[in-house]
Amino acid sequence: MTPSAPPPEGAQPVPPSRRRPGGRTARIREQVLDAVLAELGEGGYDGLTMEAVATRAGVHRATVYRRWGDVGGLLADVLDAAGDDAWQPPDTGSLEGDLAALNHEIQDALTAQPPIMGALIAASFRSDKADHAQRRLWEDRYARCETIVHRAIRRGELPPHTDARPLLIAATAPVYHHLVLLRTPPDPGLPGRAARTATLAASAGAFDGTPPSGDT
Repeated sequence: MTPSAPPPEGAQPVPPSRRRPGGRTARIREQVLDAVLAELGEGGYDGLTMEAVATRAGVHRATVYRRWGDVGGLLADVLDAAGDDAWQPPDTGSLEGDLAALNHEIQDALTAQPPIMGALIAASFRSDKADHAQRRLWEDRYARCETIVHRAIRRGELPPHTDARPLLIAATAPVYHHLVLLRTPPDPGLPGRAARTATLAASAGAFDGTPPSGDT
């Protein structure tokens, strides 16, 4: 990997803010984060440099160093920005349908070109800042998806004490396993099969979160 040049003398990294800036600052942030995604999609983590991002974004190098500090700061802000959206999980009217639709969204994102999602996952193993930001994003997405399980409980599809998080992990894990770990070609039937398996297990009480007797 070609190391990035050091920041200009006296420049101090500024942690990205989760608060959305406005005006010119917002435009610069959008330009820079779009450039990060483009560079990451083309060259992966090893090809990502502050200079390349600044050039593609049309922003002075000193501005990028001053706001984001380093490549890890850029990646962290990309991931944090992904969580600043209005995305909500699918609502098809059934647990199996919701999980299948969610899995299709995941599969589409993992197989999209350029491979941005896969590149961000890979980058999280190379950068502590990206790793922490990705963990925040996963936590946000799982928290939003818990409504799928809560709706199913209200419809009577699941036992009342079903633990949402383990169910969601069980339903989505096969898609990540096949596409990220095994790197197998996308299977159009996999999202539905994984959803059906998790639904059957959950309806049988496999994810019962009832505290053991005697616990407070």
